[in-house]
Amino acid sequence: MTIRTAITQGTELLAGAFVSEPRLTAEVLLAHAIHRERPYFHAHPEQELREVEWLHYGRYLHERMKGKPTQYITHRQEFYGREFRVTPDVLIPRPETELLIETVLRLRPNPGRTIDAGTGSGIIAVTLALESRAEVVATELSIRALAVAKDNATRLGASVSLVQADLLTPFPDESFDIVVSNPPYVAEDDRDSLQREVRDWEPPLALFAGPRGMAVYERLIPQARRVLKPGGLLALEIGFGQADAVSHLARDWRGVQVFSDLAGIPRVLVCEKP
Repeated sequence: MTIRTAITQGTELLAGAFVSEPRLTAEVLLAHAIHRERPYFHAHPEQELREVEWLHYGRYLHERMKGKPTQYITHRQEFYGREFRVTPDVLIPRPETELLIETVLRLRPNPGRTIDAGTGSGIIAVTLALESRAEVVATELSIRALAVAKDNATRLGASVSLVQADLLTPFPDESFDIVVSNPPYVAEDDRDSLQREVRDWEPPLALFAGPRGMAVYERLIPQARRVLKPGGLLALEIGFGQADAVSHLARDWRGVQVFSDLAGIPRVLVCEKP
């Protein structure tokens, strides 16, 4: 089987299984199987695959056709120009979360001591540490997710202090300048409406937050007020349709602002501790 044939057949199989972007997905999976980057295919379309390569490729196609996300097969996802390792123990990084990073860095170009509550794969904590050189702490309840975050911080050379904790509970009053978080915010009532790749594969602990999706915000915002210094910044990613509800939780804060992503969806809420 040549590279060209493998991509053609893989594309057909994935399209038949209603996988989005079947051609791109086939190329990504084949690149992972033969340990090459995708541009290699254009220069070597007639190269024959070794048996072990097409066996791996076939397995990856089968996994993707059953709904397993591509990122959990390749264990790779780019975020803010860097490649992060991901596993089924953490959420797959989304490009819209980059707005959270951009907003924090725009409002606080020289951030002080910063904490990322519920870090998952570590994308926010690692990126802020590398982009700002701030002192960054990150918490995570899942020990398996914490191991992924540690691996990403080490591999990318980020100085991040990682703590297994439930949000901000172990930290003393007025000990941080910035609290940032992309917490679980999917409503349990919306579980059945999620894509199968999300519903069946991504960790529920990192997705769901009570019947309305507000349970973590309701705990995190008061905790943030406690650990922030006066004038400290709270920056949160929010889900679709949650801007008003989260803004209400922060009604006693100063300067509440909501910023929309490229799709025009309110995505990031910021405010300051009075």
